Amino acid sequence: MYSGCITDIGGVTAGHDTDAAGRTGCTAVLLPEGSVCGVDVRGSAPGTRETDLLRPTATVQGANTLMLCGGSAFGLAAADGAVRWLEEQGAGFDTGYAKVPIVCAAVLYDLGVGSPAARPTADNGYAACKNATDEPLAQGNFGAGTGATTGKAAGMQTAGQGGFGAASIQIGDATVAACFAVNALGDVFSHTTGEKRAGMRGANTADVMMQAAAQDMSGKNTVIGIVGTDASLTKEQTCKLAQAGQDGIAMCVRPAHTMFDGDTVFSFGTGEKQADFNAVLAAGALAAARAIENAVSGDHS
Repeated sequence: MYSGCITDIGGVTAGHDTDAAGRTGCTAVLLPEGSVCGVDVRGSAPGTRETDLLRPTATVQGANTLMLCGGSAFGLAAADGAVRWLEEQGAGFDTGYAKVPIVCAAVLYDLGVGSPAARPTADNGYAACKNATDEPLAQGNFGAGTGATTGKAAGMQTAGQGGFGAASIQIGDATVAACFAVNALGDVFSHTTGEKRAGMRGANTADVMMQAAAQDMSGKNTVIGIVGTDASLTKEQTCKLAQAGQDGIAMCVRPAHTMFDGDTVFSFGTGEKQADFNAVLAAGALAAARAIENAVSGDHS
């Protein structure tokens, strides 16, 4: 497995809440004050919260917490728990009357694995924030990746393993890191060797889709993730970094960004270090690819 985690970035903490029985969960990444955030939504079936706030023209420059969740649209409720936890800590955007916590979230569909009645709630989102530390996150079937699967063009009966993964890269004094929950329609391949790491059993998803129409898996897939750095970035640059994270998806998920996927990548810069922006983009794509490959190589017990 590749080394590193999103928590290698100074001031960033992260935590999982995992429902192993129901096969779902959520992951919270808590950012230091002053972090600048961006987003790129590339898939055609996304489930998100507060993504418009991260566009370059919006007033708010960043988020207090970025969340990745299972449970499809139901799982967005986990963000309410993060808001409650942040309010208790006195964190949020100061409106003059109250501090409003900014929590941006994306969800994946895992209702066909485990119990369809199991989905993250506000209490689970609160627990993920409470569990957050600066230690490396568990990889595999944990947090948002608990019920994740891959390679579903022929249906769930031949689907492969998905999961949650993370990785980080040093570029001079700066760190670029990523974490992803991988629940793709496509298969996952090594971005360096082309070896298949996870996905459809007995065939490759792209081949099946080119030979015949895929089963209707609308809204049942997605790769969601976060790419961050301790380098100083503008809001426009964070959105570009999120695009680089989508490049990381395309480097190892085949096919990526389909009509059945909701691929969404958040990004952030904490502003502690200086780094060449092109180097940050290159490292962002690579860290994303490594995190995705780790997601299907972690502990799936």
